[in-house]
Amino acid sequence: MLTRVLTQAACGLLLLLLTGAGVVSAASVAVSPVRATLSASEPLGAITLHNAGTEPVSMQLEVLNWSQEAGKDVFTPTREVLANPPIFTVPAGGSQLVRIGLRRAPDAQRELTYRIFLQELPPSDPDLQGAAMTMRISLPVFVLPEVDAKPALRWQAARTPQGALKLSLTNNGNAHIQIANFKLSLPGSAQPWVTKQSSEYVLPGQSRDWTLPANSENPAPPLGVTLQLFAQTDAGDIEAEVLVAN
Repeated sequence: MLTRVLTQAACGLLLLLLTGAGVVSAASVAVSPVRATLSASEPLGAITLHNAGTEPVSMQLEVLNWSQEAGKDVFTPTREVLANPPIFTVPAGGSQLVRIGLRRAPDAQRELTYRIFLQELPPSDPDLQGAAMTMRISLPVFVLPEVDAKPALRWQAARTPQGALKLSLTNNGNAHIQIANFKLSLPGSAQPWVTKQSSEYVLPGQSRDWTLPANSENPAPPLGVTLQLFAQTDAGDIEAEVLVAN
């Protein structure tokens, strides 16, 4: 079971303005596991939140359908997946179990994708003055299709008019891929031309681009060169050859 400790800096903070001056910090919350996978044989799942702080944390959750368009995430309302309880308070040093349930049949051919958003509610203390910083946690939910699910990746590289290199990944498979990081190396080079830390999902049938800056000391590879790519993903390590084209 993976556990990710999500703090204000790590989970995308929303600033809720209150009156007066001063700042109230949100407690740290650990979530396990960091994703849920459902299927026809396992339509139910669960995640656990643990509050390691000294104050209770109240949260509200919402499940949204997750798709992508032009490399951007798109979220829309759905009732195909339910998560309960919708509003809860995790006591200091305590835990809360959130149950997840699939309300529709899985797709026959393609993985379905959703996201659970956990939003910390602001303090209700009427005497509170200042600004309250609250957590917003996002967890993916994947629903396996009836057939075997796996990504099918196509990598491409091209020079941009500004002299940078654009690396593109198209997922032609029926399951997502998450790119943790990757590196590109020139032929015969012991050192990578570039190393990129990433945490990007590419959903089935979608694409994503990375623009890799170049400079005089580290120019972009010329046209016609075949780069060696190594990437770490949630489906395992990947190696591929990528031709730099127009």
